[in-house]
Amino acid sequence: MCHDPSKRTKETAETYSPVNFDNISHLRFFDPHVHMTSRTTDDYQAMADAGITAIIEPAFWLGQPRTGIDTFRDYYSSLLGWERFRSSQFGIKHYCTIGLNSREANNEKLAEQVIELLPLFIYKEGVVGIGEIGFDDQTAAEEKYYRIQLDMAREAGLPVQIHTPHRDKKRGTQRSMDIAVEHGLDPYTVIVDHNNEETVKEVLDRGFWAAFTIYPFTKMGNERMVEIVKQYGTERIMINSAADWGISDPLAVPKTASLMKLKGISDADIEMVTYRNAITAFGQSGQIDVADFEAVKNVDQSQKFSGNTVLRGGQSPRIDKSSIIIS
Repeated sequence: MCHDPSKRTKETAETYSPVNFDNISHLRFFDPHVHMTSRTTDDYQAMADAGITAIIEPAFWLGQPRTGIDTFRDYYSSLLGWERFRSSQFGIKHYCTIGLNSREANNEKLAEQVIELLPLFIYKEGVVGIGEIGFDDQTAAEEKYYRIQLDMAREAGLPVQIHTPHRDKKRGTQRSMDIAVEHGLDPYTVIVDHNNEETVKEVLDRGFWAAFTIYPFTKMGNERMVEIVKQYGTERIMINSAADWGISDPLAVPKTASLMKLKGISDADIEMVTYRNAITAFGQSGQIDVADFEAVKNVDQSQKFSGNTVLRGGQSPRIDKSSIIIS
């Protein structure tokens, strides 16, 4: 298929042109669902510069099926180790949720082993929930392992972060909530993610947290998100970026905050959906202390994790992104 280079250049320029956050520079943000394993150090720097002070990285499907239990062990370890360290090197506090994602629950032989592995990780420092779990194709296997992990969350006293399916979302969201209630979870401890206009009312009416993923071309655009907040208010609503290995935007939260400001939404309401509600919901884990957000600002990029740093070959910290020269 032939592509028009001039069109591609124009689209690229529009996509990656600098964003002015002056109208929200006084605010700080918490992205409660962002897959930083998929992102670069440039993304971390841009997020820090835009006011993101803390994030939650849910365990998820990496795009290719894993073939052995040790790949899960190493992945979970990286969320608790290297990725937390890497985030701290840009002044961002990193938390995570741990779980068997719905897509890989369909490999039952491996899923059984993952379920046995999870208790070794869910009680670790910085784990603020079981997630992201739930439905993808809404199969019997997905339901089986979703139920098992709901029981784990209840026993551990941790919030649950639910992935709602891309296909047949309304039915999948309803099933997710029904099963959570059936397993004795308080809806206030359950964050239902990837909502849209079709699901939000029932999620809120039933007392669950409604999270929205601002994701290009699918899930939820930020103009639509502005209308959601205007219609439903800010109670139990939060915004995230996902920012996974697909076409996504790690600055989706501050961009949405900036648009909300332009559309006349108050600072207090912006702060609720882009910062405070995430802290309240996931803070039920007992793991979140906002004082840690400031403590991690004391960045020393020469620090090492397992003998490794974010610097390479004598690099100096904090590259000047405004210069066209890479020296």
